[in-house]
Amino acid sequence: MRNTMENKGLIIVHTGDGKGKTTAALGMAIRAWGNDLHVLILQFIKGSWNYGELKAIDALASLNACIEIRQGGLGFSQRGAKAEEEHQRAAAELLQTAMDELQREVWDMVILDEFNYAYSFGFISAGDLERLFSARPDGTHLIFTGRNASQELIDRADLVTEMHLIKHPFQRGIKAQKGVEF
Repeated sequence: MRNTMENKGLIIVHTGDGKGKTTAALGMAIRAWGNDLHVLILQFIKGSWNYGELKAIDALASLNACIEIRQGGLGFSQRGAKAEEEHQRAAAELLQTAMDELQREVWDMVILDEFNYAYSFGFISAGDLERLFSARPDGTHLIFTGRNASQELIDRADLVTEMHLIKHPFQRGIKAQKGVEF
């Protein structure tokens, strides 16, 4: 059952070249879950990797059914016509899932993780973005993450945060660390 106390859903964007976009959105998901809001997280690019957030969200979901995470992308991979067609198909399927779930009106917050990548790569069209906005119930928070947020998304958003890279261990040749990067 949807939480009816919140009457204004926000459009929120986490973007920029710095680390922390998904982490910030997941923090919001945990906060919302802790307030008995129903949260759906859809991951557009992450593919089938076993990220730490999957285990954490599954543990929260086992406590009650108010939070769910689904991976729908193919992950980061090589470019090329065939690969791009497969990515576009995967993005279209996950976008349709997002629209279907929004129309069910059971989620108080929907996070579209790495959506900005899928949009900037052309896997999702401007028309699709408009249909997504139209499908969103007024009381549902919609959060977009990923680099390269489009100007049209920024213009429509109520809150935009840009993470700016100052320093990253990768710049010194340090590989991604479990629990920090994934």
